Amino acid sequence: MNKQTKPLVSVSVVTYNHASYIKQCLDGILMQKTTFPFEIILGEDDSSDGTRAICKNYAERFPDKIRLFLRSRKDVIKINGKPTGRFNFMENLKACQGKYIALCEGDDYWTDPLKLQKQVDFLEGNSDFSGNFHDTLMINENHINSELKPWRVYDKQIFKLEDTLSITALFHTSSFLFRRTNLIIPSWFKSVQSVDMALFTILASTGNLFRIDDVMSVYRKNATGITNNVKPIDYHNNRIKLFKHLNDFLKDRDRNRIFKIINIHEAQLKRLTKEKSLYYRLKKRLRCMFKQ
Repeated sequence: MNKQTKPLVSVSVVTYNHASYIKQCLDGILMQKTTFPFEIILGEDDSSDGTRAICKNYAERFPDKIRLFLRSRKDVIKINGKPTGRFNFMENLKACQGKYIALCEGDDYWTDPLKLQKQVDFLEGNSDFSGNFHDTLMINENHINSELKPWRVYDKQIFKLEDTLSITALFHTSSFLFRRTNLIIPSWFKSVQSVDMALFTILASTGNLFRIDDVMSVYRKNATGITNNVKPIDYHNNRIKLFKHLNDFLKDRDRNRIFKIINIHEAQLKRLTKEKSLYYRLKKRLRCMFKQ
């Protein structure tokens, strides 16, 4: 693809402190065999472990494929007081030029060289679908001797809006490809934690999603993941906030389903708050006993 050729697909890669992983991520994208041009939008979030140097090297080696964006930590958006990759992610989406957008974070990777071709072929032939995804394997690097295993198990191929409104994410970001014209980035993207779930629902509100029955990516669960660093109380508060925003976005379209999920999180939040209160009361009582 030369600079005058418009890509059919833009692959958004956001990366931060992924020095051990980013090569495998980029190699999995560069190995794609397609009948169409595609670009890689590589957003590097000012890493401290050498990731930036690796990204620069790849951008120099593959100038016809990679558009490298060097972000600054001064632009980082904090959620619950903690820095996130949200600014990087949102700016990457804005930079995409393709008719379709695919996602792959810097510590995940693709395993099938025909992944993009399969996904694009389906959407080109099915204009009523807003996007598609495929099966993903997961490896939990927080556990010693962890092995690859299915991240989700499915029993159907066509998924509607209501399927994305669930306690857990319907599918993994590394498997998702969608129509860029269907993308909406609301202002509250900056403040919700599980932006992937928000994105899935927003796209599903414009058309059904199709699952391709092939395993074509691997999700690495590791200590750097944002969900691994969220306190349980914050986790449920974040999900409540997310689904309230989704309810407003959908204009009460699936209000009953959404509020059933909110009620589940509120019940868990109430339980955790009660346990926390009992813990501090017990701790205070023990202190008094030892002072006597």
